[in-house]
Amino acid sequence: MKTFRMAWFWSVILLVVAGCGPQETATPPPTPQQIHEDVLTVDTHVDTTFEVMDPHFDLGERHHVEEDGSNVDFIRMKEGGLDAIFFAVFVGQGPRTPEGHATARERAMAQFEGIRRAVDENRELVGLALTPDDAYRLEKEGKRALYIGMENGYPIGTDLSLVQMYYDLGARYITLCHGANNEICDSSTDDNGAEHGGLGDFGRDVVREMNRLGMMVDVSHISDDAFYDVVEVSKAPVIATHSCTRALCDHPRNMTDDMIRRLAGQGGVIQITLVKDFVRTPPPNPEREAELAALREKYGDYGQMSAEEQEKAREEWRAIRRRYPPAPSSVAQVVDHIDHVVQLVGIDHVGIGTDFDGGGWVDDCRDVSQLPNITAELVKRGYTADQIRQIWGGNAMRVFRAAEATARGMKNGT
Repeated sequence: MKTFRMAWFWSVILLVVAGCGPQETATPPPTPQQIHEDVLTVDTHVDTTFEVMDPHFDLGERHHVEEDGSNVDFIRMKEGGLDAIFFAVFVGQGPRTPEGHATARERAMAQFEGIRRAVDENRELVGLALTPDDAYRLEKEGKRALYIGMENGYPIGTDLSLVQMYYDLGARYITLCHGANNEICDSSTDDNGAEHGGLGDFGRDVVREMNRLGMMVDVSHISDDAFYDVVEVSKAPVIATHSCTRALCDHPRNMTDDMIRRLAGQGGVIQITLVKDFVRTPPPNPEREAELAALREKYGDYGQMSAEEQEKAREEWRAIRRRYPPAPSSVAQVVDHIDHVVQLVGIDHVGIGTDFDGGGWVDDCRDVSQLPNITAELVKRGYTADQIRQIWGGNAMRVFRAAEATARGMKNGT
């Protein structure tokens, strides 16, 4: 009996001592910055290729948006925790003639060469990426992943074999058109209206060829009818690399709820952009619009200008913006579009494509170094780390992998 009482006594003592020791504390939730650093972040569309083609612009040096209007360089990519980026090879719509198509092809080739040269000159900072796995590999190496997309299928002209050539040069998506109709499809913003009634016969061949190669089909910029044609023709999910929702901003460049549902139903993704006039409806400013129209009349299509003309046009455009500052815009308004897509079709079908250096930025995210502000707003609204991982790159990479899988299946006859 005594032995039992002593055993009970010491058991009680041990429990008391254990209770007096250091207590386990709950692990604090990760901060927005920690989440941003932990997830693979992907921006599916920037126009920094314009800067690449400027011999005086070094992507390996830090620039300042307040001084030269630049939104992206490799130093600020690291500061902003952006792991992967798609540089757009962009040639504005020009004459749809054999000569015009040949000139467009030459300009596109020069941009491919310029991007590769920028990578070669900054190998300690960045690597050229061709597959989804490359982004994760380069992230582990402490480097940024640079992908190439083609904005506007105009350089294809009427030669289907060029799709393969651009793929071999590194292009992993093609935005089928830009601000005007081309041989592939109708644009959402052509002043002359529809020409093909959506996707033309040649455009259908282009989409099928992109499926065969494993290229993502980009439906930003194309007309509503062309969009519906594309999702019918494409065997792979499609991507809108830089668009917003028309429900929140009624602009023809944005996607309607029905379009977003169709996109999601096919497994695709809409990458929300930071272009202010797509994020929120701007108040009327006829004086500003008149000056911008006169500037367009003076210079013509930006993509058709020489480097010297582009620089002059940019300076005059900046001067107009200084005279007529745009209405306020914010990261919160950008995330409103993300919220809308999530509420409409779920977390699997939305991402981010800033259109930096192509007019994309909002007041509290003016360049790539400020991208963590988007993650902070997502956390503020209750998005989990896993959901943010999907938004910041997981969804886009899933569509990328699906495009590759479609190509393998077509090759194997499945």
